[in-house]
Amino acid sequence: MSNSQSVVGIILAGGLAKRMGGGDKCLLPLAGKTLLQRTVERAQPQVGSLLLNANGNSLRFARTRLPVIADLFPGYLGPLAGIHAGLSWMQSTNPDAEWLASFASDTPFFPSDLVARLLDAVTKQHAQLAVATSKNRAHPIFALWHASLLGKIEQQLATGDIPRLQDWIKQQKLAEVEFAADAYDPFFNINAPQDLYAAEPLVALVK
Repeated sequence: MSNSQSVVGIILAGGLAKRMGGGDKCLLPLAGKTLLQRTVERAQPQVGSLLLNANGNSLRFARTRLPVIADLFPGYLGPLAGIHAGLSWMQSTNPDAEWLASFASDTPFFPSDLVARLLDAVTKQHAQLAVATSKNRAHPIFALWHASLLGKIEQQLATGDIPRLQDWIKQQKLAEVEFAADAYDPFFNINAPQDLYAAEPLVALVK
């Protein structure tokens, strides 16, 4: 078993998608496949097991055949709550796993070597957390989280004071991994309807 195959992956789809008018943004189509399908296809080969973090009725994601886990903290507290749910699942269901890799469900072109490179970075730098960057900008949802961070995240969520994810990660022992963004930005994310149109020509460029 390779190192990356011992990693648990989680796709974060628990947001409210306000800029898309609500609903499940990840179920929108892009060149014949939903954003979620594209995310699953890129994430699954990189990890040993894959989860989907989503709130509400899980049956709408039945086609993925992934375990669907909801936030343990109510009130849509954002991606940190999804990471907490994933680490909690890992602790109870797969306690031998050491790392949780997180993926956004609205960013379908992320690198196919994402987890391998993040894992290499945390190993070399003895870090608890690694985050992807491109064009010198951090993408904190694309990250690798050590199991030992669960307690710290739980304490933060319990305060009710939820910082932005990019601010929270800066307070941790962090490794950053820069990914090339020449022909296209692999972390191009789809927030608004016009982004779907902009993404169409990128599909053919993605390797």
